[in-house]
Amino acid sequence: MAGNVRPRGTEAFEQVTPDRIRNVVLIGHAAAGKTTLVEALLAGTGAVSRAGRTEDGTTVCDHEDIEHKLGRSVSLAVASVAVEGVTGAVKVNFVDTPGHADFVGEVRAGLRAADAALFVVSAVDGVDGITRMLWEECASVGMPRAVVVTHLDQQRGDFDEALAICQRVFGEGVQPLYLPLLGDDEMPAGLIGLLSQKIFDSSSGTRVEREADPQHIELIETLRQSLIEGIIQESEDDTLLDRWLGGEEVGFDTLVEDLEKAVARGSFHPVLPVDALTGLGVPELVEVILRGFPSPLEHPLPTVTTPDGSPREAVECDPAAPLVAEVVKTTTDSFVGRVSVVRIFSGTLAQDMTVHVSGHFAQFAGSDRGHPDHDVDERVGAVSTILGGSLAPVTRGVAGDIVAVARLSRAETGDTLSAPSAPALMEPWVMPEPLLPTAVTARTSADEDKLSQGLGRLVAEDPTVRVEVNPDTRQMVVWSMGEAHLEVLLDRLRSKYNTEVDTQSVKVALRETFAKAASGHGRHVKQSGGHGQFAVADVEVEPLPEGSGFEFVDKVVGGAVPRQFIASVEKGVRAQMERGVGAGYPMVDLRVTLVGGKAHSVDSSDAAFQMAGSLALKEAAAAAGVALLEPIDDVRVVVDDEYVGTVMSDMSTRRGRVTGTTSVGNGRSEVAGEVPAIELTRYAIDLRSLAHGTGAFTREYVKHALMPQHQVEKVLAAAAG
Repeated sequence: MAGNVRPRGTEAFEQVTPDRIRNVVLIGHAAAGKTTLVEALLAGTGAVSRAGRTEDGTTVCDHEDIEHKLGRSVSLAVASVAVEGVTGAVKVNFVDTPGHADFVGEVRAGLRAADAALFVVSAVDGVDGITRMLWEECASVGMPRAVVVTHLDQQRGDFDEALAICQRVFGEGVQPLYLPLLGDDEMPAGLIGLLSQKIFDSSSGTRVEREADPQHIELIETLRQSLIEGIIQESEDDTLLDRWLGGEEVGFDTLVEDLEKAVARGSFHPVLPVDALTGLGVPELVEVILRGFPSPLEHPLPTVTTPDGSPREAVECDPAAPLVAEVVKTTTDSFVGRVSVVRIFSGTLAQDMTVHVSGHFAQFAGSDRGHPDHDVDERVGAVSTILGGSLAPVTRGVAGDIVAVARLSRAETGDTLSAPSAPALMEPWVMPEPLLPTAVTARTSADEDKLSQGLGRLVAEDPTVRVEVNPDTRQMVVWSMGEAHLEVLLDRLRSKYNTEVDTQSVKVALRETFAKAASGHGRHVKQSGGHGQFAVADVEVEPLPEGSGFEFVDKVVGGAVPRQFIASVEKGVRAQMERGVGAGYPMVDLRVTLVGGKAHSVDSSDAAFQMAGSLALKEAAAAAGVALLEPIDDVRVVVDDEYVGTVMSDMSTRRGRVTGTTSVGNGRSEVAGEVPAIELTRYAIDLRSLAHGTGAFTREYVKHALMPQHQVEKVLAAAAG
């Protein structure tokens, strides 16, 4: 395969059809060079000048300001280009995704929007755990993949080592199509084509094609045999392998045709060296995209139902079919308002048409995370092709395309757009659970008014965010994917929604109970002219087994406490239990027995006996001592086998109890345990360090259990001081 593409103007976007679309997502760890590669691809096709800028100076792969502050991409970005290939004009939608583990939700959205993936691997840093897991995820659904090796111009850049790592980590079907041709300074100066056996020399500044040099022949022949064998093994012609093994020469055109089919099926994964700064390898990569990657017509389509879950006809990648599309990203523009990036799976989406917006996140995720169900008809604004930081208006988007739609005020990321006459609901992609909690408070009263609205917009934009008000601690808690994700969220609140917040440590919902049985005497007597207040209540309190709740027993004899005030004592006890008696946490699992008391014919009242009941409970607690119950979570950690021991040891240091380990395949295991929730506040951050980014975990509340006394003393001291 040899690069021979010519750029087309944006007018080609108006005539695009599903067979002339390629949707490609770029995946790789942070600093692998994905964004720079997209800019090089656009520059190589003539869509933009170098440095990723359009003729008017707009940055094509522009993300948000926060990305420039952090020095990394933090959100999905789309850049489209029309290219004249061998068989005609093709629109390529490049979906650039973040490489940081905190933003894997954006990567999953990119996988849903795309039909093929480019895995970008640094020749310096190799493959990280997140990239490997995403490769396995793509493999599980048969998504076509190719590998681009970058950073070959850096001193430690080693293509051979990077190739060996990819073949070891990614498995079968990973083979190089080209090798870098090194110049006198040991920097890439061209490419060596293994199939064509040609040299593509760019050392003079102009790409020159020539026959292979004698010193390259042996290397070409060695790797070419392995490449041809890999292609033939994937050929649909069952006789080809036997013929080749029998010594028959296989024609170049046959090899290329079989290669393209194998790539499109997701069973063969070509590796290409690319120098994004000089454009070396870009034409070859573009041709792999045009000829090897499938169109939307060849990619499996998601299953849809009606919004109420009833069966519905299958989706067809046909512009004439009923509309079914999905919002893969939501953002807010200061001039346009809300902008939705939409992948169209079926039908046609045109400006000013009315669409049905359907969002039922809780139906699939098990919790709404702040996304209430909604079904509403809305009229779309402008439809545009996306050039990263700019939008090019078009009259419509067709099945298979990715476009931007303005002014869908109710649409959230993950929502389904469909024809109002045939409403549809598509199961959203798998959203990772946010596991890093942070309490936030508005900085000023003015911010207080804007906080709920700002957080609501963040939730609509990013399904990996969850916002909740803890009913026990009354803290507003933002759940994020990690520190970098949290930093981005707070910056968006500040810069986009003009809301300043302060962060606090998250309080864990503890419970209080009695350490042992005790008695309490509550006496409430006041006399200050007129009717006074008089009530005495004597109680016995004993702790109950976990989960028993609260029992109130009346054992008053002789009318010491009049019948009408028995309920008043219970009411006072319950109120004090809600407030707690030690650290201010609710009390649970108690039996309180009213055994006696005194009343006054004039001064006793409901309020007085409520106070007496409260005081009696507090005195009993002082005598018995307060025990604290802490929530225990069932924790499931999936890590590479080499980190199992580390995770188990760390779980023990968190006062956890390991309950088992299970192999889950692909060199990974699940470690299960029960861990106090108070020890898990920053576990999302700590696990990433422990397992070098390869770990993932889930947590679920199991029970409350007694907290060790030394921990109780710390909590009580903090509450007192």
